[in-house]
Amino acid sequence: MMEHFVTLFNSLFLPQGLALYHSMVRKVPNFTLWVLCVDEQTYFSLHQKNLPFLRMLRLSEWETTELLEVKKDRSIGEYCWTLTPFAPRFVFSADPSIKRVTYLDADLWFLQDPSPIFNEFNRSLKKVLITEHAYAPEYDKSATCGKYCVQFMIFDRLGGEHVRDWWEKKCLEWCYNRIEEGKFGDQKYLDDWAFQFTETVHILQHKEWIQAPWNAIRFPYSDAIIWHFQGLRIEKSRIRWFQDYIVPKVTLKHIYQPYINELLTIIKQLNFQQIQAEPESSLILLLRRIRFLFRKIMTIKDIVVYSKNKLP
Repeated sequence: MMEHFVTLFNSLFLPQGLALYHSMVRKVPNFTLWVLCVDEQTYFSLHQKNLPFLRMLRLSEWETTELLEVKKDRSIGEYCWTLTPFAPRFVFSADPSIKRVTYLDADLWFLQDPSPIFNEFNRSLKKVLITEHAYAPEYDKSATCGKYCVQFMIFDRLGGEHVRDWWEKKCLEWCYNRIEEGKFGDQKYLDDWAFQFTETVHILQHKEWIQAPWNAIRFPYSDAIIWHFQGLRIEKSRIRWFQDYIVPKVTLKHIYQPYINELLTIIKQLNFQQIQAEPESSLILLLRRIRFLFRKIMTIKDIVVYSKNKLP
């Protein structure tokens, strides 16, 4: 069965989006990745690449009146969050033959074939799949950021659209980067789904299959099917890793370093102007920091702390 995925990003996330795509080419059998291009630069860059398993949705051609109205008072990040429940809808509209769509955050990276995730979902006989943050206990932010993470979500066209439609309406009403009356962005809305849509929503049982910095000390990295590189950002001419979590040294070596190497390759291929302006202060520096940690931080045997407070 052909699996259809959708993600969304602007030009600042183009390297991460391409890294996601290339990881899928390596690990995901028989797929199409749809990209909701949030700006024109992203659309034209991807159009020039003409990637065989990628289809583009130009945001300007899909924005609804309601979206354009709320766009006026939301930041770029908040507007991208607002767009998330719309992305599967746009794919369903673009191709009526598609039976289900999986939403992906752009900073995911496939490490293994995701078929086990879809097999578990199929056995559940449910119509929507969501995943928990699965925080390590010492990093539990469920009360503020939500128990569930938007990172990977499956929606069936038949039987799941009423859940996605409910979420879409909620994000139109309120979707901001702040905690307010039990809400936070597009994400906290998911907290009640297991009770509100009991017959429809399945929660991924193998929490270790999707890992991120907030649970890196909880699960062996080798169990991960997908890694979520939350906190890694390209900002102007610098790459920054905003992190308040402990990440095992072995995970830095086997997960982060290969990902950064792939980003470096993509940036060179893109001739990424922001990185070219100051190459020594971008991903190269981040890679050097990680290598430095491997060599120098010997007082902690198994883990290293890489905090945003320690970044230059």
